[in-house]
Amino acid sequence: MFDYDSITKSTENNKIKTKEDFKRESDSETDFSETLAEEGAPGCDFMHVHEDVVKRVENEIPRENDLFDLAELFKIFGDSTRIRILYTLSISEMCVCDLSRVLSMNVSAISHQLRILRQARLVGCRREGKTMFYFLTDDHVNLILKQGYEHISE
Repeated sequence: MFDYDSITKSTENNKIKTKEDFKRESDSETDFSETLAEEGAPGCDFMHVHEDVVKRVENEIPRENDLFDLAELFKIFGDSTRIRILYTLSISEMCVCDLSRVLSMNVSAISHQLRILRQARLVGCRREGKTMFYFLTDDHVNLILKQGYEHISE
């Protein structure tokens, strides 16, 4: 968010200017925000806060910690190997050996990625004898994958 009371950088001589500098330089009929627009600063054509919209957004936006956690979740989805594993598991639960065969990767690489996916609670596992089977923890993971794929397919 751009703070009009903070300092802004002038494009003409790289001197740091304050709101007061702009007011001194401009004639009385020139609005501060007009001067900012001329200087190439981002913002509106005139300074007007839509209080109803701001209050609604402030009430609905998640806490900073929650947004950080969301960003961390999306980082997990930022790796193509993990996406391949998740997509494969969205079709069927599988053991590491099956995943290794389907994805043409070595077991060690699959296991490493599964550990990350389990820590993120995207993948769970169950034991059947000596074999561990991996699966998506819930439909949210499947929904994220399907919607993401739908988005890139449009």
